[in-house]
Formats: sequence, C-alpha cells, structure tokens
Amino acid sequence: MAEERLQKVIAQAGIASRREAEKMILAGRVRVDGQVVTKLGTKVSSIEQVVVDNQPIERESHHTYLFYKPRGVISAVKDNKGRKTVADYFTDLPYRLYPVGRLDYDTSGLLLMTNDGELANLLMHPRNEVDKVYVAKIKGILQPDEIKALKKGVQIGRYKTKPAQVKVLKTNPRAQTQIVQLTIHEGHYHQVKEMFKAVNHLVDKLSRERYSFLDLQGLTSGQYRELNHKEVDRLKQVD
Repeated sequence: MAEERLQKVIAQAGIASRREAEKMILAGRVRVDGQVVTKLGTKVSSIEQVVVDNQPIERESHHTYLFYKPRGVISAVKDNKGRKTVADYFTDLPYRLYPVGRLDYDTSGLLLMTNDGELANLLMHPRNEVDKVYVAKIKGILQPDEIKALKKGVQIGRYKTKPAQVKVLKTNPRAQTQIVQLTIHEGHYHQVKEMFKAVNHLVDKLSRERYSFLDLQGLTSGQYRELNHKEVDRLKQVD
C-alpha cells in the first residue's frame, strides 16, 4: 500500500501549505490513528486516520478543471449577496472544488478549479511566477512611453508591479480604443485594470486567455474540462 509524507497529506487536503503543515506537526497538533506525531518525514497510508487540531481531514482523489469563467460570475464557492459563483457550474460533480486565485466579477476567461490544496498553494505562491496572459480592450491609444512603463513596472498603491510583456493586437483610431495583450506573473487585486489606469487608460473588457501553458482552446464561456495527469504534473513543475 502506497504511503505519503504526513505534511504532504495535510497540504493536499487543503488545510495548509506543506511548510505550515510541518509546523503543525512539530507543534503536536497532528494525530495519526489516535497517536500524536511530531516527527517530520513520517509516512502514512490511505487507511490511516489523520486528525489536525481535533478535526479529521478528508482525503479524496484530486481533480483539477480548466474553466472558462463567464463575466458576471463570482470567483468563490458562495456569495452572501446571492450572486452566481464559479462553484454553481460544478454542482453535478461529487466533490467540492474551489478556484485557484480569482478573476474579477466582470472579467472572463481561464480559471482553474481544484480540490488539490497542495497544487493550489503551489500555483498561487508569488515565488513561482506563473505566466498569466490577459487580453484587454482599453479606452485610448497606448503611447510608446506608456508601453515602456508597463513593461518596466508601474506604481499601484503601495507596490510597484514587476515587468510585464505588452503586445498591441488591434487599434481602432476612429473609436480611440485598443486591444492589448498583457502578460504578468503577479495576482494583485484588480491588477490589470490598475496597471492600465496607472498609464491613464480605462479597461472596457478583460479576459484571461492563458494560464501557464494552458489556454481556452475548445471551450466556450461556461464550459470546463478536467486536466489530465500530464497537465497536472506539468503544472506542479513550476516549483
């Protein structure tokens, strides 16, 4: 019977990151089949019960989906205002999925949904710099100095964004609008909109077209597909 390290099992259950799980073990907060375990590297099988802070963890098979999020949908499992959430599209599945990061309510595009806590923590950790490619329709025409600023990094509130890749896809001189592709690694709140705002342009429409090596090919708004093992393994190689 296959065994896995205890801290990995805790992380996969979405309780905490692997490093935080190690701290929990060392602090005596974890029991295996009723016995407190404080030794890092301890391995457990699928039939052993793992309890963290007196709560048994749920150990289930992992599933990760690529979802084409529509506009007007909340990137959460529930909403206290009664708005539609991304979880509403997965009610026919026998396991609970949650989003990896978020997309704004009025932003469409690629969003990963998973029950693999370790994978989610890995992808969202800032050090791993996962490519996120957005396509924005903006008001006005980007000037060379504004493109240069975006590529170098702009000041948003208390932080400066890291260098971005910028590609103008289409310009409409009559309407004074542009379609611009922006590639970033970060995921600050409203980041893409705030970056364009920092160079004096408002975003009319925004979509995330790619996440790491994944894209929306073959999907329409509201549809999803499950990632295969090779795709999941490739995602895990970002660490």
